[in-house]
Amino acid sequence: MVTTMRIRVAVIGAGSWGTTVAHLTAHNVPTVLWARDPQVAAEVRDEHRNSRYLAGFDLHPMLEATADLEEAVCTADVVVMGVPSHGFRTTLECIAGCVRAWVPFVSLTKGLEQGTRKRMTQIINETVPGHPYGLLTGPNLAKEILAGDAAAAVLAMSDATVAAELQPVFATNLFRVYTNDDIVGSELAGALKNVMAIASGMADGLGTGDNTRAAVITRGLAELTRLGVAMGGEPMTFAGLAGMGDLVATCISRQSRNRHVGEQLGRGHTIEQIIEEMQQVAEGVKTAGVVMELAAEHGIDMPIVEQVFAACHQGRTANEAYRGLLRHEARHELDGMPGRLR
Repeated sequence: MVTTMRIRVAVIGAGSWGTTVAHLTAHNVPTVLWARDPQVAAEVRDEHRNSRYLAGFDLHPMLEATADLEEAVCTADVVVMGVPSHGFRTTLECIAGCVRAWVPFVSLTKGLEQGTRKRMTQIINETVPGHPYGLLTGPNLAKEILAGDAAAAVLAMSDATVAAELQPVFATNLFRVYTNDDIVGSELAGALKNVMAIASGMADGLGTGDNTRAAVITRGLAELTRLGVAMGGEPMTFAGLAGMGDLVATCISRQSRNRHVGEQLGRGHTIEQIIEEMQQVAEGVKTAGVVMELAAEHGIDMPIVEQVFAACHQGRTANEAYRGLLRHEARHELDGMPGRLR
C-alpha cells in the first residue's frame, strides 16, 4: 500500500518492534528511526539492517536512521514511541520542546509505569499535553512481519479523525490496520497479556501439555478482562486483536520475550539469570507487580498474576506457582466477568 500523503514519521526506539514499525511506515511515507546506539543507526541507514535485534532481515531501503533525538523529531508529523516503559517518560521529556504543536503521538509500548501505575498514553497526555495520542497494538511478532507473513493490528486514538488519517500510514498489503476508540481497553490488554505469557511459558518449561496451555490462556483472558473492564475498558476489546489476538500470539510463540522468561523459570533458572541473558526488555516481569496493586485497588481476583508475581519477585519456583494455581478454588467460570454479579 502506498499513500500520497506527504507526512514524515519519526519512530523513537530501534528495538525489534520499533524497527519493524519504521520499516512498515517507510513503505508509505518518509520515516526516520531513532536509535540510542550510533552504530545501530548507522547500520540501519547504510546497510538497511538491524543485526542486533533482527539479524537476517532486510529493512526498507528508504528508511532513514539517526542517533540524534532532536533531529529525529523536529520535522516529524507523527511521533511513534517504541521505547520500554521504564524509559518512556524521560524520553518524552527530552523531546517535548522539539515536537511541533498538534503532532500525534502513537505508543508501541505494552507496559505500565512503575510507581504511578499509569498507561503510556496517560504519560503522553501528561508530558506533551495538547497532542492527539493513541497506540498501535495487536498480535504482531516482528520477525514474522518482516518475513512477509500477513498480520493485523489495532490503532486506537484519542481523535477518530486522526486515527482514520493515520490508518494508511501504518498499513501495507500484508499488514492490516483496524481502528478502535477504546484506548483504555486496548492499552491494558497489551500490558496485561505479557504477564499471562510468562505463566504460559512457565507451563511449557515444566513440560505440561496443550490442555494446560489452553487453560492458562483462557483463564488469563478472563483475568485481564475483569481488571480491564473495571478500569474502564470495553468488554469486546478483550475479545479482539488487542486482547485475545495478542494474548494467544504472545503465549504460544517462541519469539515472545515474556513467554521465554516463563519457560526459563519453568526450567529452573532464576529471574536474575534470565534477565541478564536477554537483550531486550520483557515488560511482563515489572508489570506483574503493578497489576497486583491495581487488582487489589479494584477488588479483582487474579490468581495467575499472583503466581507469576511470586515466581518473578518472591522466589517461588515455577512448580510451586503451578501447584498454587491448582489449589485455587474453582468457582463459576463467569464469576466476576462483565454483566455477571460475583
